[in-house]
Amino acid sequence: LARDTTTLKRLETMRSDFVANVSHELRTPLSVVYGVAETLTDEVGDNPEIGRSVRLLQEQAERMKHLVDDLLLLARLESGGAPRNGRWVDVPALLPGLVEEARVLSGARNHQLELEATPGLLLFGNETELRSAFANLLFNAVHYTPDGGQITLRWSSDNQAGYLEVEDTGIGIEPQHIDRLTERFYRVDNGRSKSRGGTGLGLAIVKHVLMRHDAHLRIRSNPGQGSRFTCVFPAKLLRQSLAERERAGGGS
Repeated sequence: LARDTTTLKRLETMRSDFVANVSHELRTPLSVVYGVAETLTDEVGDNPEIGRSVRLLQEQAERMKHLVDDLLLLARLESGGAPRNGRWVDVPALLPGLVEEARVLSGARNHQLELEATPGLLLFGNETELRSAFANLLFNAVHYTPDGGQITLRWSSDNQAGYLEVEDTGIGIEPQHIDRLTERFYRVDNGRSKSRGGTGLGLAIVKHVLMRHDAHLRIRSNPGQGSRFTCVFPAKLLRQSLAERERAGGGS
C-alpha cells in the first residue's frame, strides 16, 4: 500500500515559508512602534490618562515582538535536520544562569528554585538551541507554579540516556491535554496563558529543538500535583569532561 504525500509536503513547506516571511516582515514595523512608544513614555511625563495608553501600546508591541521572534525561531528549527555548529556543551555551567533568570522572573512570588546537576556531564549539540529549550521549560514552571512553590531543575544520566528535568509543585495538567501540549498555539487555558504573557509556542520550540538532537520530551503531570517535564537525550550525545574523568580516577 503506497500513498503519494507530495502535495501534502508541498503545502506544509508553503505554510512554513509563509509564516517565516510574514514574521520577518513584521519585525521592522514592530520595532518602530515599540521605539515610538518608548519615546512617548518619556514625553507624556506624569499625565495618567495618556501614560496608561502609551504603556498599553508598549506592552502589546513587546508581546507581538516576542511572538514574531518565537515564530522565526520555530520556522528555522523546522527547516533543518541536525543542528549546525554542534559542540560539547557544558550543561552544568549553563544551568545556574537559567536558574538566576528564573529567580528574577519569579520576583516577589518567591518560588523555591533548586538545581541538581551531575558535574562535568557534557552534551553535544547547539548551545543556543538547547538553552532556549531549557529556558522555556523552566520559565513555564515559574509561570504556572503558585507563589512560594518548589521548582527543581536536574541534569543527570544513566547507562541509557541523559535527562534534563524540570519538576514543579504547580497546578498540574489534565490528562487529555498532555499529548497536545507541544502543538503550536495550543493552550490548556486561554485566559490564564494570555495573562502570563506567553506566545503559545514555547513547548513547540522545545519539541523541535529536541528532535534536532535525536531527543524527545516526556511529560508527567496530574491536576493539583505538579508537573515533570523531562528532555531525554541519547547516550551517544553525552560524555564526561576530561577534568571530571581525572577527578573520578583519582587524578591518574
